[in-house]
Amino acid sequence: MPQAGSLCVWRIQNWSGGEGCVGLRRRRGWGGGRSRLHGNPREPWQLCRAGSAGAEALASGGAASTERPGPLQDETLGVASVPSQWRGVQGIRGETKSCQTASTATAEAPAQTRKHVDAEVQTEAPEPVSQQPVPQCDGPRLVAFLRRVEAMVTRELNKNWQSHAFDGFEVNWSEQQQTVTCLHTLGYPPAQGQGLHVTGVSWNTTGSVVACAYGRLDDGDWSTLKSFVCAWNLDRRGLNLQQPSAVVEVPSAVMCLAFHPTQPSHVAGGLYNGEVLVWDVSHPEDPLLWRTGLTDDAHTDPVCQVVWLPGPQHGHRFQVLSVAADGKVLLWLAVGAGRLQLSAGFALAVQQLPRSTKLKKPPRGETEVGATAVAFSSFDPSLFVLGTEGGFPLKCSLAAEEPALTRMPSSVPLRAPAQFTFSPHGGPVYSVSCSPFHRNLFLSAGTDGHVHLYSMLQAQPLTSLQLSHKYLFAVRWSPVRPLVFAAASGEGDVQLFDLQKSSQKPTVSIKQTQDESPVYCLEFNRQQTQLLAAGDAKGVVKVWQLSSEFTEQGPRETEDLDQLAAEVAT
Repeated sequence: MPQAGSLCVWRIQNWSGGEGCVGLRRRRGWGGGRSRLHGNPREPWQLCRAGSAGAEALASGGAASTERPGPLQDETLGVASVPSQWRGVQGIRGETKSCQTASTATAEAPAQTRKHVDAEVQTEAPEPVSQQPVPQCDGPRLVAFLRRVEAMVTRELNKNWQSHAFDGFEVNWSEQQQTVTCLHTLGYPPAQGQGLHVTGVSWNTTGSVVACAYGRLDDGDWSTLKSFVCAWNLDRRGLNLQQPSAVVEVPSAVMCLAFHPTQPSHVAGGLYNGEVLVWDVSHPEDPLLWRTGLTDDAHTDPVCQVVWLPGPQHGHRFQVLSVAADGKVLLWLAVGAGRLQLSAGFALAVQQLPRSTKLKKPPRGETEVGATAVAFSSFDPSLFVLGTEGGFPLKCSLAAEEPALTRMPSSVPLRAPAQFTFSPHGGPVYSVSCSPFHRNLFLSAGTDGHVHLYSMLQAQPLTSLQLSHKYLFAVRWSPVRPLVFAAASGEGDVQLFDLQKSSQKPTVSIKQTQDESPVYCLEFNRQQTQLLAAGDAKGVVKVWQLSSEFTEQGPRETEDLDQLAAEVAT
């Protein structure tokens, strides 16, 4: 340890090998006590950096001051430079290395070969075509012949010009179909597994979709039975006969249905519990559009038939007309919140039936007449025909104003629509159909197995045909042949009549079911007129392709229909 008052120089080498310099601060004390170099700033000596001049002064060894020590004060001395020897000793050490990948191997191989083949063909040498000599025309003789026959040819042409033998005849260039064939056999296994019947069929406005209603027409309480409405698009590629294009589950048996006249996907249906509903089969996940609900206005008996009619004020809006065995004929109009609202209503009361024919006396206490079927005239939109449980058809009008004598509750006044009563069948009438070609003719079919052809102008039928020993459930006029109609029988047959050929026996009888299960409904396709759909008790819908004799109108067929109606009516 140095003595007090002496100057100490310390050589400090930095760790990085560079040069370093230090400065010393000397503190004067009151006596010659000990001093030491320390890193604590509270010690008397402190180490600091300084310039090179201070270092040189330290190296020269300056004399100690003789002044009397005074109070402690700081003094800055020179800077000492200490060269570093470490960098020269260590030098710069470096190594150079290299690497090389293995040599790349290459090879050549052919990837494609070509073969050339030459061949020649030669046709046979053409034979020269011999030209036939043009015959020489004997001009004078030809002129003499034409002058001789000119008057006779002119007379025959004038006679043919005035003939009506080909009036209404249209040339059909399509391939002629000589037989009636089954085009499709449609069914829905879940409905068939429950033993449900096809209670109604309908074609949509495009003629490509056929829909059917599943329910029950035999005895029993089916009000709580779940049923279905199914639709098949026959023009869809990959048609599955056992999987409909749309399926609507309904909480009650569906007794009838009808497609909208202009909306291809809207279909109305009548239920066993008296409700009327409208569905959109293009949205099977949520198909219900409107419903009547079980209100006081609704039917109290199963709905037998529904029909779409134009609205009273807006031609683009349609109403749904429903008929039921409770004797009411109701008109429903769609309003907001998915509801069908009653817009007009009619009721059939026994005491208000026209006495144009002798009818059986109704049971005591019975005042309503149950309606079973309805058909509208193609010539008068307010005129319609009702089939009844009593077996007599009724001519009715939507324009009737007479109040109905009934106590049935209703939010609108009920009117009496009946204007004329026709001669009855031997049992209830299940179906009626108005002719699309004659304003006064309509057909009716009943449980007595007969089809009656009526004129609106007289009570007695023009003709009566017994088609079955069991019930007849449906009858429909052809939309393209004035003298053709079809009927569905309880013996499993679909019978096609052509009154131009025979007025007593069917032209063709089609076997719909092999075990003689009843055929409950049928409908002609108005767009694809060669198609006829029929539904039966087996839950099957068969689409029949008709032969050309049932789709092509014969000469003077309309005149023959007019003559039939005029001759009998006189």
